Amino acid sequence: MNFIRRIKTRYILHRYPIQHEVWFSVTDLLEILHRLSAVEKAHLRELSTLFLHEKRFIGVGIDLTAEMRVVIAAHACLPILNLGIRLLSGWTDIVVYPDAFYVKRDQVDESGVIHPQELLLSGEAWSRGPIVLSWADVEQDIRNSHRGHNVIIHEIAHKLDMLDGSSNGMPPLHYRMPIPEWTAALSEAYAELQHHIQHHERTCVNSYAASSPAECFAVFSEYFFTAPEVLSTHFPLVYRQLEQYYRQTPFGRPTH
Repeated sequence: MNFIRRIKTRYILHRYPIQHEVWFSVTDLLEILHRLSAVEKAHLRELSTLFLHEKRFIGVGIDLTAEMRVVIAAHACLPILNLGIRLLSGWTDIVVYPDAFYVKRDQVDESGVIHPQELLLSGEAWSRGPIVLSWADVEQDIRNSHRGHNVIIHEIAHKLDMLDGSSNGMPPLHYRMPIPEWTAALSEAYAELQHHIQHHERTCVNSYAASSPAECFAVFSEYFFTAPEVLSTHFPLVYRQLEQYYRQTPFGRPTH
């Protein structure tokens, strides 16, 4: 089976390569990739090629260029650079809107009463469904690449979190990653953020991380890749857990 998979992978990489000029224009544009070595960028290009082949891109009110698709693919594959493309299997569609989009949700209060809500979102990930993105927010993240915000990485983190069927802030951990250490690090950080929010104090990371354990993991993942020095300084235990999970060390790595 592995042999057949390798043959299929080679065929895709040979038959559907990302054009050189497109790839290099995107990698030059994305500061988030400047920390990677030449070897890592080459591997990211292979993963992005497979991602583009496996996913269906749907523009709603927007025409998606080859460069836009590669921008999305490169961001999406960065978290799984050392984990493998199979972690992003099981779903197909990527829906892109030109700007933030509205979704309707039912909110149940403590009394069991249902309240319909309309929310304005920059991104969304469904368990076995699509990822939905606002291109305006993607562009803003590119311009402000060190602000700790990246909507694509945020939604990919949700997809990884959902691999075990639940969205609880703990993706399936690797062998020899003790669950108690992960739980302690993330829970302590989550409690600290909630404490700051309750006391109307500023937080050193996006306060949205305090809204749920799932959002905590997704927001911390954004900081891990875009502003690792912030995460390493203020939440070192969380940073070390994400180092082990993503098998990457972005903080302290020189740009290339």
